[in-house]
Amino acid sequence: MKHLSGIDSLFLAMDHGNQLMQVAALGIYDPSTAPGGTLRFKSVLNFFETRMKQIKVFRRRLVEAPWGLDRPYWVDDNDVDIEYHVRHIALPQPGDWRQLMIQVARLHSRSLDKTKPLWEAYIIEGLDNIHGIAPGSFALYIKFHHAAVDGEAGVEIIRAIHSLSPTPDPDQEEGERQMAIITDRDPTTVELFARAVGHRALQLFDGSRLIAELGKRALLAGVDLATSGRALDAGRKVLTGRPGMSEVAAALARAYDKTLHLPPHTRFDGKISAHRVVDAVGYSLADCKKIREHVEGVTINDIFMTATGGALRKYLELKGELPGSSLNAMMPLSTRGEHSGRDLGNQVGMTAVPLGTDIGDPLERLVAVHRAANRSKSVSAALGKDLPARLVDVLPAVVVEQIARAALVPLVNVTVSNVRGPDKQLYMAGAKLQMFTPVSIIIDGIGLNLTGLSYNGTLWVCFVSCRKMLPDPAVFVKCLTESFAELVAAAVAKKASKAEVKPARRTRRTVPALVQD
Repeated sequence: MKHLSGIDSLFLAMDHGNQLMQVAALGIYDPSTAPGGTLRFKSVLNFFETRMKQIKVFRRRLVEAPWGLDRPYWVDDNDVDIEYHVRHIALPQPGDWRQLMIQVARLHSRSLDKTKPLWEAYIIEGLDNIHGIAPGSFALYIKFHHAAVDGEAGVEIIRAIHSLSPTPDPDQEEGERQMAIITDRDPTTVELFARAVGHRALQLFDGSRLIAELGKRALLAGVDLATSGRALDAGRKVLTGRPGMSEVAAALARAYDKTLHLPPHTRFDGKISAHRVVDAVGYSLADCKKIREHVEGVTINDIFMTATGGALRKYLELKGELPGSSLNAMMPLSTRGEHSGRDLGNQVGMTAVPLGTDIGDPLERLVAVHRAANRSKSVSAALGKDLPARLVDVLPAVVVEQIARAALVPLVNVTVSNVRGPDKQLYMAGAKLQMFTPVSIIIDGIGLNLTGLSYNGTLWVCFVSCRKMLPDPAVFVKCLTESFAELVAAAVAKKASKAEVKPARRTRRTVPALVQD
């Protein structure tokens, strides 16, 4: 039995109304590489059944504490109906990309059953008219509740359900079949109550220690919230249901030393509907490498965020809605460090970064995003990347949600996240994985999410939005594609123009394109 962390519990508490706190992935497979050249649905079921023995998230379900006195627990369940969790559907003709995206959006709009292990998978056949995809391919859409996995853990799970070879290892398969599963019995009400009392005492101790540290961290980061008492005053206002957190958001923005400001209003700021739109594009990692060779110091994440800023600029210009100041992105930060693995629960922090949507030149935008990201990371490091996790560990999830909605959400317009994935060819039950993309979460006030995951030479970028906020996903796909192409072209042209000018001798030290913090 495993106690949910504060962040895990927060994601459960946020799952209400049209907010579905579910993360997913979409892979497309070529079954011609499987033994015999085909793959039957029964083989996929058998494959998942063996993997359930290795990966606890596939067989864990929630147990609630009595009267909500404590955070829930995960218990390992040996009675998992694999045919409930893995389902078989097909696209109608002609089976093109747009139909696949519509189907994924519908599946992503459905809530998980919280009485069962919090995951579902769909095998989707009928992919007959998708450019660049082998004939006879199928898709796998698999989703988990965010309380069970974060981005890093999701990558670990993806690695675990794939192999590096299409040919199964007989010894490994036999070992998986014989693997014993140790399951939990459901705890009694008395046991849960006793655990809640002990945990509450530990929370009080951790809370007093966190308050003692917070003032030092805030001063180091340049944030005067703790010492001025505004954080405490704002917290009281939230708890009593009165407004008044805007000063907290503004003070957090000031901590970023002019690289961050309170964001402008956009179409993504309102309440989300029950309907989603989903689409994806692929960025060549070879092209990303070109940019990094020609522009000093930038990262793949800088490039991704810059292309995103350019795409938002194009899209909002088309709508006649481009604001004069830059949109800000919420950027999740992994806090796993050396403690990697898929059984730690969510290990994430958050920071805010401007996307440079007010900058037309792609290279100038890249420089601005790079510097702002470095500043945001330094502020987050000074406050402590683990601060959000520690905060929600000592406060009730419902209170943390109110604080986040009042202080964090007003700082950002969209969510942009990037996770490094496998860099080698993968196979599932012998079928070759051709493309793989994440499908993430939107919430009220942040109605657009772009998540990137690298796989085998391509950075796959998937966006999720509310259908009312982004009714024309194909237009936004074009904006993303054009923005990245312009960034690559500008970086290559910059290198070429430098090569044309060859001074006889250097008279003074040149300034690099980017100055790293």
